Amino acid sequence: MYCKRIIDTYLKEWAERPIHKPVLLRGARQVGKSTAIRHLGENFKSFVEINFERNPEYKELFKDNLDIKRIVSQMEALSGRSITPGKTLLFFDEIQFCQEAIMSLRFFKEELPQLHVIAAGSLLEFALSELPTFGTGRIHSMFMYPMSFDEFLIAIGEEKLMALRNDCSYKNPLPSPLHAKLVGLLRSYMLVGGMPEVVAKWVEAKDYLQCQELQDDIILGYEDDFPKYKSRVNPALLRTTLRSVAMQCSKKFSYSEVGGGYRGEEIKKALNLLILAGLCIPVVKTSANGIPLGSEADDSFRKILLLDCGLMMRLVNMSGGNVTELTNTILTGDEIELVNKGPMGELIAGLEMIKYKTPNLRHELYYWQRAAKNSMAEVDYVSEHNMHILPIEVKAGIRGGMKSLWIFMREKKLSLALRCSLENFGEFNYVDGLDEDSEREVKICPLYAMSQISSIV
Repeated sequence: MYCKRIIDTYLKEWAERPIHKPVLLRGARQVGKSTAIRHLGENFKSFVEINFERNPEYKELFKDNLDIKRIVSQMEALSGRSITPGKTLLFFDEIQFCQEAIMSLRFFKEELPQLHVIAAGSLLEFALSELPTFGTGRIHSMFMYPMSFDEFLIAIGEEKLMALRNDCSYKNPLPSPLHAKLVGLLRSYMLVGGMPEVVAKWVEAKDYLQCQELQDDIILGYEDDFPKYKSRVNPALLRTTLRSVAMQCSKKFSYSEVGGGYRGEEIKKALNLLILAGLCIPVVKTSANGIPLGSEADDSFRKILLLDCGLMMRLVNMSGGNVTELTNTILTGDEIELVNKGPMGELIAGLEMIKYKTPNLRHELYYWQRAAKNSMAEVDYVSEHNMHILPIEVKAGIRGGMKSLWIFMREKKLSLALRCSLENFGEFNYVDGLDEDSEREVKICPLYAMSQISSIV
């Protein structure tokens, strides 16, 4: 059974264009890239898949020169399959094993513009970093992540519930039973995560232990890849750093907490490789005085998210963390405790924010922090919406617990913010006695509705 993915819409739209560039589908291993491409292939009269790891003989076709018509003709002869522009989807899988094939993509746009060509691979970013150029302006990149909560709802057959949620707003919240059901499903998603293989197992068996076995296999598979990383970094350091990311999730990443006696520069290099591989996602501090937020970003202050909440739980367990307490909080804790204690609420919010943005760009996450003496303040996420800065706090409970948000809004002269929690849709106003223009409006976005942020604000 194929689980619908957000990327499907974008790939279908690309396939229907009369003029199209070759696509490079980028993302971490096992997030579903190849499966999504094969699903797209069902819309074509023929689908030809060339896997450079499984069939290394195809690499030889790219050695002498990059004459595209010659290469396609020889691929037809070697595969025994016709490759016809306008009718065939040609898929290069594990393309990182053939750098010449990566470089050839630019010439498909020039020499066979009617042929649909798409490529993907594991650790592809490492291969791209070693190329002086791979066709800027002539290749279209798309970025893919583990399944979002909306994709999880579709996979378990809750499209109708999702549609009812999408019709709600801060003026028209969900009925209490439906709100409670979505909170319960989000609790399951926090443990299952969004890796397609794990979600498929959950759909089949509804068994957390079986899902955990698959999550452990995925993590071990990632760690088995570490010796393949092009830069010379000790695989043991990469494993230690990855586990430390899980333990430090939702707070500023500290090299000193990694342990193992490694130097800060060694850890920084390992962390950057994990980010390049797509296993970790940085949240960078910004002064947030204007747009773009990245113009005032400070890379020396970063929080690091794991690519998937389910994998984070397993990494915490592998690191000797108290995963039992966190699991109990997810399954049975009240909504305030679940969001305000532990890293899960903030992790889910950040990952969801990225997944619902267009896949045609690599998106960044930012947070704001002020370290003034006796006046520490931090806003979990700062985003851009409709050319305005939008502060986003991941918090549940009384309004008085949002002091940092009020400080930020006062300093930046903002009137609108978002609170993401396990509350129902809603809003409230805050009158700031320290500011003449004091009324602040805060919209409440449930964590199960992060795909609806644009409509909420």
